[in-house]
Amino acid sequence: MRRGGILNRHLAGALAELGHGHGVLVCDAGMPIPDGPRVVDLAFRAGVPSFAEVLEGLLTELVVEGATAAREVREANPAAAALLDGHFPGLALVPHEELKRLSAGARLVVRTGEARPYANVLLRCGVFF
Repeated sequence: MRRGGILNRHLAGALAELGHGHGVLVCDAGMPIPDGPRVVDLAFRAGVPSFAEVLEGLLTELVVEGATAAREVREANPAAAALLDGHFPGLALVPHEELKRLSAGARLVVRTGEARPYANVLLRCGVFF
C-alpha cells in the first residue's frame, strides 16, 4: 500500500497514463459526464469529497499548463471562482454549455461530491521538464 499521495488506485493509474496536452475535467456531482473519457467517480455523498479537496490533491500530482472554467462560476459560486483564480491566474472562462462541449475531449473525468454549482474545471496537462 502506498504511504502517501493519491491512494485511490483507479485515479492513481489514470493519472499515470496522462500525457502532455491531455485534458482532465474535475467536476461537481451535477456536471453531465460525457461519453468517452475515463471516469473516476470519487463522490461519496453530497459535499464529500469537496471540489477544493480533490483539486488540491490533483495539483500535487499534475503539471497543469492551462485551465478552463464556466464564466457563470464568478456569480453563482464565488468560493470556487476564488479557488480557481488562486491556482490559475490565466484561467480561461467560457459559457457553461461550451465547457460541457469541451469536456467531451477530456482524457479523464474526476467527479467530486461537490454540491455547489459550477465547481468544474478542465485542466490541460503540461510536462515536468
